[in-house]
Amino acid sequence: MVASFLPRTVPALDDLVELPAGRYTLGEPGEEREVEIARVLIGRYSVGNAHMGRHVDGVLADHPVTGVARDEAEAFAATHGARLPTAQEWEALARGADARAYPWGETFDETRCNCAEALMGWTVPVTAHPNGASPFKAEQLAGNVWEWVSDRTRDGWGVVKGGSYLDTGWGLRAARVQAADPQRATNTTGFRIAVDPGRSA
Repeated sequence: MVASFLPRTVPALDDLVELPAGRYTLGEPGEEREVEIARVLIGRYSVGNAHMGRHVDGVLADHPVTGVARDEAEAFAATHGARLPTAQEWEALARGADARAYPWGETFDETRCNCAEALMGWTVPVTAHPNGASPFKAEQLAGNVWEWVSDRTRDGWGVVKGGSYLDTGWGLRAARVQAADPQRATNTTGFRIAVDPGRSA
């Protein structure tokens, strides 16, 4: 399976896309709300293994980094003049101005993401699904790995978005919010960075 993704390179950490300032519709069906969001730059891709010095010379170099607790993800982002996106920013980036259910549209399509239905059983390169990009050109906001965002639940747990390679289509909806133990580093969770205007990653 790996050979089908070769040759390839690791995208630059500062390959960012713009989430324009505006009013976005967010939330699960029946619980939608309008939210004002300021302009922000967000990683086109999840942070890769190579960015964190893992598997630098191997076939996993361009896969999303996993096994990171939330504090570790926040510390890495801060080192590069960045932060984790908020859940609202993340969801707006995935859903676009038309509040679509998935980054590519309203209908689930397992060929556009790494999910349970795709039967990969592990992560794939962060660039593996360009046809699953969101309206703002961010990739793999559905599947491959859950992604830490900056929000916390009322009881202090962390929040992840996007679903992983183990989740089915229903679990990959952009509106879905999942609570997660911020100290638990798993093989299904990674992150991407956000950069406020005027700063650089």
